Parts: sequence; structure tokens; C-alpha cells
Amino acid sequence: MTIRRRLLFAAALLPLSLLLGANASPPGSAPAVGPEDAGVVASSPDAGSVAMAPEDAGPGAHAGGGGPLEAQGIPGEDGGSDSEAVAAAAVQGGADGGLATLVTVPGLVPPSPVPSRLTAPPITTLRTMAKSQDLLARAKLQGERLVVKEKNGEEKVLTVDPVLQAQLTKILRDYEVPYGAAVVLEPSTGRVLALAEHSAAQPELRGLPFRAVFPAASIFKIVTGSALLEAGVSPEMEECFHGGKRRLTERHLEDSERDGACYSLAMAMGKSANVIFAKLTQKHLSAEVLRHMAARFRFNRAIDFVVPTDVSLAAVPEEGFALANTGAGFGDVYLSPLHGALVASVAANDGLWVDPVLVEPEPRPGVLLPPEEPERVLTSEAAKALTDMLETTVTHGTARGVFRERHFRVDDAVGKTGTLADRNPFRDYSWFVGFAPRDNPRVAVAALVVNDPKWRIRGTWLGREAIRLGLERVPAPVEVTAPASAAGKH
Repeated sequence: MTIRRRLLFAAALLPLSLLLGANASPPGSAPAVGPEDAGVVASSPDAGSVAMAPEDAGPGAHAGGGGPLEAQGIPGEDGGSDSEAVAAAAVQGGADGGLATLVTVPGLVPPSPVPSRLTAPPITTLRTMAKSQDLLARAKLQGERLVVKEKNGEEKVLTVDPVLQAQLTKILRDYEVPYGAAVVLEPSTGRVLALAEHSAAQPELRGLPFRAVFPAASIFKIVTGSALLEAGVSPEMEECFHGGKRRLTERHLEDSERDGACYSLAMAMGKSANVIFAKLTQKHLSAEVLRHMAARFRFNRAIDFVVPTDVSLAAVPEEGFALANTGAGFGDVYLSPLHGALVASVAANDGLWVDPVLVEPEPRPGVLLPPEEPERVLTSEAAKALTDMLETTVTHGTARGVFRERHFRVDDAVGKTGTLADRNPFRDYSWFVGFAPRDNPRVAVAALVVNDPKWRIRGTWLGREAIRLGLERVPAPVEVTAPASAAGKH
């Protein structure tokens, strides 16, 4: 059998959702609603109306005050038949080239069907992790380190900081979050410093930091923004828009005389302007380009980690309004909190991917192992531009209020917020991923909170605390300077 026939045979066995990444939403899907900083009321057929709370509200706030809600669902497009999918793949880059790329390049094809958030939200599949895999639950405190002792007598010293782990776990428990997780790691080494989690809804649950059952929402704008930078869109380039704060339709993607406001790409990232990202995706990106960038950020790819971690699945529709909405963060894209911290780390590491580490390597006297070469996700220039855009979130965007809260202020941080809600049953997903300090990052974080209609904290507030407490546990390196008496001496 020729290579071409083998590839066609393999592709024909893949479901349409795997080849094209296009999950069609059912007719009558609820419309998307606007940017994170817009106050939105979502109607539920069973529960009446529910108001979302402001992104920058602190503890004690409740949903009655109004606030952000990024999306309630996106109308999909008919992806066609399996044979049409094979044909579409085969013509990309020539008779065999496109199909070979889809089948062989890691991450371009989801390894399993991507669930629809509207009809089969994966959070309903949450189950607790096996005790044998739960290293943190098995670890015992020895001095200032957490140590796991295996049955064969082997001891594994964990990278987790016990104090930081306890601080973040206490926050999640004290505020009784239905589902919540906070991950802190050292971006340059990948050493995981905290894997905090709690579920008031399912107290027996363990393993939330590793489960990719949470919609990525506007965190996916980091991927789209990176693709736009590589496509030649500068952070200063402006796009004008009108409406779209509460609902996003195809008309919002058309340039119009009604476009009365303009944002640069950087400001659109900071304010999480859905219309801008949808328009720029439509104008500058193809499905192939967005799929490749998502794969470089490790979507649809396994993450090398000692604890089994879900693959973060991303369905990228082939074209049209569905593709634009996915670029804006409204698609069927899922993310684990551990992966969220690693996505932020790419910008922190000057565009390099560094695998996470949970177990301290055993020292081997006399043996020096060369470090593995990190995979480059972005060029150094693109990483710096992405960092500039993420900084806008904290200085002028959706996280500005939280990071300036009195007595809890955190300066020199960058990041991205994400919010999205399901209607029935109601779930409010809120994210923050980021790092600090901006120029010499010591910690990268991801924070996720899944709330009921009434809530006490959200992901942005938890992310700010993860950064603030993490910086306290990872002090800045001491600069060694020569004494003044040594000046001029050689």
C-alpha cells in the first residue's frame, strides 16, 4: 500500500470532528455575549434571570451586581461528511501534503472527539483521581519539604512549597468555591510550587489542576494573539468596531460606518474585546494557521508530567463565523489549570516551552546531564510583544481593579482573564493566567474558579493572590555588587 493510500485510509477512519476540529452546535444555540468588562444578564429557562458579577470584584461580592459574561454559546456550521473531510485535508498543500500534515504533525488533529460545551459539557465527567497517582495526597512533610515514600522504599522529594500550597488551599476552602484550582510554578525551570484545589460541590474530588474539562474562554486569545503577531499584525494596529458587548453576530464582523470605537490589538487583549479578536481572526488568520499555533502551545498534545494530565482539546472550525468566534475565545476549547500556567510561561520564558517538574531530580555525583533543549513556541520578538499585550490586562484592562486593590496591590504583573458561563445548569467559569515580575519572572500562575449564581471570589482575584503569595515565597535574587572601596582596582 502506498504512503498516500495509507494516509487516506487512516484519515477516513477519523471522525469529522477530529480532522476539521469543527463541532457544529445544535440549531437554536444561545448567542454569544460581549466582552468581559460588560455587564450582562443571562436568562435561564428554568431559573429565571441571573446577573453576572464584575470581573474585578473582590471577596464578598455577589452575582446580583452585574458583570462580565463572555459567551453563552456559538452557532456552529455544518462540517460536511467524513469523505468531504478527507478531501478537504488532501487538497491542503497538494494531493498528499495537507493530509500528511494533519495526520503526522502533533496537535493538528485532536486525539479524541472534542465535546460540545452546549450539549455535553465535560465538567459533568469529573471523577476523583486514583490514590496511586495522587502524589500530593501521599506526601508527608519532612522538614521543609514534601516527600513521597514508595512501597519499594524509594523517596520522591516534591518541588511543591508546603507553605504556599497550604495558603492557596486555605483560600479555596475558606471561600467555599464549588470548584477551584490554583497552580504556581517557576517558569524558567518548570518546577511546580503549588497545586491547590478544592470543591465544595464534590468534596471527594481530587486532581482538578490536571483536568482539562474547563472551557478555556478568553485564555485562548493568547493563542490567537500570538498567531496575529506572526501574521504581521502589530500590537499598535487598530481595529474599529460597534456593539458586540452583549451579543456577537456576523454583522459585528463587517466594517461599518457605525464603527464608533477603535482599539489597538494590545488594548483589545487587555479589555478582552471579543469583536476585535473575531474581526482580526476573520481578516488575517486561516484555520490551518490557528491550528498550528494552538498545537505549538500544546493544545491537542500530551504534556510530559509525572501525574497523568488531560490533553487540552481544541476544535478549530474550518472557516467562517465559527472560526472567527473560536479565535475570540468562544469555541469548543478546553484547558487544564496546569496547562494554563504553562501557556503563561511561554511569554515569561522568551517564547520557549519548558515542561513542568514535580519531583526533584536525584543528584548523581560525577554525572552531569546536559539540559534538554526547550522547544521554541514563539520568536523572542513575538514573545516580547505578547508580554506587552498581556501587561495591558493589568494596567488598563479587565484585571486592573483587582491588581490595584488596597493592601493587596501587585505591581509589574502581566496576564489574561477569561470568563464564560453555561446556562442550564448554570456554571460561571473564571480564569486568570499570568506571571510576575514582567521582565524577570519568578512565578507563573493559573487560577480557575467555577461558581454558582452567587459567588464570593473569582479567578482573577485568586490569580492575584497566587502571584502575590508566590512572590513572597520566591524572593528576588540578591544582586552581588563590589564594595565602593574596590572601585578602580584591577
